[in-house]
Amino acid sequence: MKILDRYIFRQFAKAFIFTSTTFVFLFILITMVEHLDDMMGRNLSIFQIIGYYLLSIPSTVLVTAPVSSLLASILVAGRLSASSELPAIRSAGVSMRQLLYPFLAGASIIAAVNLVNSCWIAPAAFAGIARFEREHLSKEPGKLPENRNMHLIEQGNRIVSIGSMGSNESTAKAVSIEEFSGAHLISRIDAASMSYNPKSREWMLENAAIRSFTGGSEQYSFIGRKPVKLSISPRSLLEFNLQPDEMNVSRHYRYLTEKRQAGISGLDRSAVKFHTKLSLPFASLIVMLIGVPLSAKKKRGGLASEITIALFFGFLFIGLQKTVAIAGYLGAMNPALAAWLPNIIFLIVGYLIYKTAID
Repeated sequence: MKILDRYIFRQFAKAFIFTSTTFVFLFILITMVEHLDDMMGRNLSIFQIIGYYLLSIPSTVLVTAPVSSLLASILVAGRLSASSELPAIRSAGVSMRQLLYPFLAGASIIAAVNLVNSCWIAPAAFAGIARFEREHLSKEPGKLPENRNMHLIEQGNRIVSIGSMGSNESTAKAVSIEEFSGAHLISRIDAASMSYNPKSREWMLENAAIRSFTGGSEQYSFIGRKPVKLSISPRSLLEFNLQPDEMNVSRHYRYLTEKRQAGISGLDRSAVKFHTKLSLPFASLIVMLIGVPLSAKKKRGGLASEITIALFFGFLFIGLQKTVAIAGYLGAMNPALAAWLPNIIFLIVGYLIYKTAID
């Protein structure tokens, strides 16, 4: 890396750390205003409160990183332009493409760190926040969420109904399995419980009452234990009501795969959030194409103008990302497209701005 590149890289890194830290404190302050009275009223210790707000940092950094990157690039490029350093650099034969290198290097590091954050760190922190709120801020502190009255569509035109999960993670109670041929019910099994055998990967029904319906007649039998093959696993049942934000990327992928194999509908929201975990970190890299060319020329407004432009484009990206995500949640748009479309739009806009700046 050249001396000039190192100089710009250091300036960008300092500006990003400053802006990112500012946004984190701002978001924590806003959240504190909303919840601090409730926390104090529940006699939580200062260490518990601090721990709660520390858990919010990964998700805050993830969401605000594109704005922080854009603001940092505009501030640094604008400062170079205002101090006449940028004209001197350009007159020395440094092209706009070469000028972008240190900014893109810094943004690539940010994107890589945020990819790890998005896929593993932020979900773990969000799970900690959910657990804290459940144990200390809910109406019934300490009460765990229960999976009850679950209805799953299985392969082979079968519907599996489960009353509740047992105390053992591998057991379920009040189980019913209905098998259809078209719109006609051909068999039904009602069991008091079922347990999972990890070796055979089968569920074992206990005290199963079996009814078969053929030609208008019904046949009934009772079996103490009956094995049955189901695509659902104990883990997928325990994760039935798990929030997508609480799952790391590998767990989230497995969650979606198992639910789709089980025929569960309404997964659009979870699918959008899965793809957003992969797409959002790259926004910090894409906004460089907007920030640096926009600040390559002097502006009358000075620093205030630079900040205004950065905040406008930054929060425009966040607003677009939220709006398009809603379309994905409602099934009006492909989940992958809903997650990546803001990046694609800003990449096109950034490229056009970049081309204008070098012409």
